[in-house]
Amino acid sequence: MNEMVRKFPKITEEGLDDLRSRIGVKIGKTVEPWCYEATRDNIRHYAHGIGDDNPLWCDPDYAKTTRYGDVIALPSFLFSTSRIISGYVGGLPGVHAMWSGADWNWHKVIPRNTELRTEAYLKDLIEHDTRFAGKAIQQIYHVDFYDAKTGDLLADADSWCFRTDRDQARENGTKYTEARERGRRVYTQEELDSYYKYYEAEEIRGSNTRYFDDVNEGDELPVMVKGPMTATGFIAYAQGWGGLYIRANKLAWKLQQKHPSAGIKNRFGIPDCPERVHWEEEFALEVGAPGAYDYGPERASWLTHQVTNWMGDDGFLRQAKSQVRRHNPEGDIILIHAKVERKYEENGRHLVEIKQRAEQQDGELSAIGSAIVELPKR
Repeated sequence: MNEMVRKFPKITEEGLDDLRSRIGVKIGKTVEPWCYEATRDNIRHYAHGIGDDNPLWCDPDYAKTTRYGDVIALPSFLFSTSRIISGYVGGLPGVHAMWSGADWNWHKVIPRNTELRTEAYLKDLIEHDTRFAGKAIQQIYHVDFYDAKTGDLLADADSWCFRTDRDQARENGTKYTEARERGRRVYTQEELDSYYKYYEAEEIRGSNTRYFDDVNEGDELPVMVKGPMTATGFIAYAQGWGGLYIRANKLAWKLQQKHPSAGIKNRFGIPDCPERVHWEEEFALEVGAPGAYDYGPERASWLTHQVTNWMGDDGFLRQAKSQVRRHNPEGDIILIHAKVERKYEENGRHLVEIKQRAEQQDGELSAIGSAIVELPKR
């Protein structure tokens, strides 16, 4: 970090008034999405970015044997088709934005080569008092996802970021006081192997149809592990998802000319994107985080990954909700626990509700989630 600690812009009433005037107004031109189409490669890159090698999204030869006849997009792929759903927030320039959760509804399967079109608007602003940075603003957007050719609604979602004062988080935030006192974990090989066993046992249900009849309330899903977290892993996700501000050379310069607050100088005096909190330890600490950390949409996608593994090819993920509760810095390992909360019938559909809880290696809460899955009946 530079010897002189820089000061960042603050949340102001003027800025909030400007944002309030945008509530309910359809967003016109915005940053183009990373993916316009659900191509074979785009789907696979996103799946691999979250560590998901399900052949239904990754292997056309396998997918030909399913009722879909070809690969389909995993539900969370839609994060790559809208910058808004992924955390590209308007207003309050220079104020930190942390993606913190989403409520998704899927209406149709997304076949290979589907062209996507989205519509979005700012839905609400809610003020909170947080341990991380004191006053924070929850900025909620709604996005609808359409098949660009047929006009069919494929999915809709609300997602939100918390806007926080970087200086306040760094200087006065108490959320990570205990974690800083403990220091960063260094693992033995034996410790790593105790987590890698979950990778060895990970089951993709696939063509082994899971029927509604065979599911019981209280059933536990296999624990899913993600990590250990590395900057390499965070970048692997960005490769499939696209990031928000990652640009090179002339394109980075053009972005910074249009949005000066998107170019925060690094230790060489060069403007660089605020997104580097995910791979640059120094900058992550400067904004109050415990270290370089994972992406919020990435974590939401891990939760749905657990569910799609469990439900198999013939299940359909109808709904998923996620709330991010802390940063996952480099070195953390996440264990996702889940169980069947209830099973029920509604409008002729046979539905299963699942509750999820993700904890890091020391038992601290990382995220909570839920899902509703439609399963076939015998």
